[in-house]
Amino acid sequence: MSAAERRPTLSHRVEIGAVHALRLAVRGLGRRGGDLLGRALGGLAYRLGIRRDVVLEHLRRAFPDRDERWIARTARASYSHLGREAAIMLRLLDADAGTIRAMTEVEGLDAVRAALDEGNGVVVVTGHLGNWEIGGSALAVRGIPIDGVAQQQSNPLFEALLQQARDRLGMRIIERSRASREALRSLRAGRLVAFVADQDGRGSGVFVPFMGRPASTHRGPALMALRTGAPMFFGSALRTLGGYHVRLVPVEADRSGPTDEAVRRLTAAFTAVLEEQVRRMPGQYFWQHKRWKTRPA
Repeated sequence: MSAAERRPTLSHRVEIGAVHALRLAVRGLGRRGGDLLGRALGGLAYRLGIRRDVVLEHLRRAFPDRDERWIARTARASYSHLGREAAIMLRLLDADAGTIRAMTEVEGLDAVRAALDEGNGVVVVTGHLGNWEIGGSALAVRGIPIDGVAQQQSNPLFEALLQQARDRLGMRIIERSRASREALRSLRAGRLVAFVADQDGRGSGVFVPFMGRPASTHRGPALMALRTGAPMFFGSALRTLGGYHVRLVPVEADRSGPTDEAVRRLTAAFTAVLEEQVRRMPGQYFWQHKRWKTRPA
């Protein structure tokens, strides 16, 4: 059901009112002031203990050689980053293509264009690292035909607001529940399909190593690439002092043999690239998600 078809509740209207109030505040403060407000709100969430135990536990698992001082400092950085990126997203609700181009630089774009020219589409996988929404927008405003696979927001009013911004920047969205059909159609039409593929895959996922532990990971991106012959890239949009560095890295793995084994190899390959980038910039990763919730039998 689309956002327009869902009836908003009173709670939804209160939430969107708060979003608009914060949107005006961030717009009035400018980028620097908005960053400071976002960092402050993120820091407040850390002090209030919102999922703080989850974050600390995950950092200890991922970095067993680090001391508690480093763990706490990185956890605080993660919350500050989350708040800062939330503020940026509020500003992006009004952004145009020129704004996105000015705040992003893209590495690997020529390789993606060349892959698209082959006609099989391109699969891009990313994780909850940096700012994945900006990463997708950076490609769209540079003329890449991109469809992002995403889950609908629970608030239909916010979903509609977000969709307006995406439409303005040229990024189409495939609702996650329809991805198995719509993503194949997009790839066969020669488009780029982007997945945020680092959430717990539950019992239907494939277990691959992530930060030294087996993690259930969604099979969809690898399966789509195998079915269509589309090349795969790992994409990231990391925050820098001047904006965002968007990087697209080819993901290579043996695609021969039984499908399940090929899916596992390809999934392990892109997860390894994600891990390398998370280890390099741990303060920009979303540790609040229970990544290792599902355990192997």
